[in-house]
Amino acid sequence: MTALLTRRSLALGTAALLAAPSVARAQASLRLVIIGGGFGGASAARFARDTYPDVQVTLIEPRTRFVTCPYGNLVIAGKRQLPEISFGYDAVRARGVTVLHDRAAGIDAAARSVRLAGGQSLAYDRLILSPGIALRWGGIEGYDEAASELLPHAWVPGDGGQTALLRRQLEAMEDGGVVGLAIPANPFRCPPGPYERISMIASYLKRAKPRSKILALDAKEGFSKQPLFQDAWAALYPGMIEWVPGNRDGRVVKVDPRERVLETEFGTKHKVAVANVIPPQSAASIAIEAGLANAGGWVEVDPVTFEAKAAQGIHVIGDANTAPPMPKSGFIANSTSRQAVASAIALARGGQPPGNPTYFNTCYSHCGDEYGISVVNLFRPGGQGFVETPNSGGISPRGDHPEQRRLEAVYADAWYKAITDYMFGA
Repeated sequence: MTALLTRRSLALGTAALLAAPSVARAQASLRLVIIGGGFGGASAARFARDTYPDVQVTLIEPRTRFVTCPYGNLVIAGKRQLPEISFGYDAVRARGVTVLHDRAAGIDAAARSVRLAGGQSLAYDRLILSPGIALRWGGIEGYDEAASELLPHAWVPGDGGQTALLRRQLEAMEDGGVVGLAIPANPFRCPPGPYERISMIASYLKRAKPRSKILALDAKEGFSKQPLFQDAWAALYPGMIEWVPGNRDGRVVKVDPRERVLETEFGTKHKVAVANVIPPQSAASIAIEAGLANAGGWVEVDPVTFEAKAAQGIHVIGDANTAPPMPKSGFIANSTSRQAVASAIALARGGQPPGNPTYFNTCYSHCGDEYGISVVNLFRPGGQGFVETPNSGGISPRGDHPEQRRLEAVYADAWYKAITDYMFGA
């Protein structure tokens, strides 16, 4: 099954994710505060303003421009430029959202307030927390924030500096060099992301440095869309990519940043010309410091309301929560934001959250020029967590389908434009 998305179909589909409750009038305006202005938070702000015009919506985001993780791999490959994946918040303000470019420094769940790094304290009736991830510095021996300036992760875009750094290192590498990747165990942000990155780096090397190789050292024994990616690698980049799974000594446990050496579990040392180290991850520090996260570093949530199990009144969406089998993806963050907002407003007004929600995921990956693949899933609350709806999704077919691969690359571009227009457009 191939997912076909246009801007109009995304808008219609996401609007139908839940039957939004009618706007109930309250004596005092309800205060909804949102922390994080990415796929989850910006989507929540848009939905809240469109659906609940009498609610005060405040978005807290330290950056004045948001650089997306999706399409960052195309920047690394030289197929996009950073300004093309960077978005400001003027249109968000124009909708009536109060946007504060400050860092949320702490949450007092009992007092229902957020403390900002600038000194301000904001009271809320309900809080949407979408802070993203933190990299677990030290999760790989020798890999800390300083090491990332030599061995970039390019996994938390920030201002795009890490993405640009990895691109510069690839450009500076001599033809014939080896590009090494260290890929973490689950869970982590964007499960197919490392393998799209392998593909995009290979596409650049094929054009500019055809004698070079890629060594992908993986802590896992399998990965998302694996047969499709490996089919693409065999067809587009024969002999260029070596993927080493965890059961064949692929788990990187130590790095030497200055020597660019990646050391695996059983002591094998790989010296490379360029290294992209994607370390283990957790929910962002504000979620952990607020006492919301479990021992694994992720926030457990109610599958209907997305309210944190550790604190009432705080709804956690996006990569910071743990919601298996749902992946940590931009589309899931966008999709679930609506249910979280509707639940937050309903509960704040003494009502019931919308029932029987469906959460959508569509994930496209670029493998090369005019070569895209995708997977689609539907999820629902079930048991104590989430379940995938049987026979509801699909994945691109294997085999020789050049026109479908071309069209899926086109659909990927349409999906990206549609979802970023929804978050940051007029």
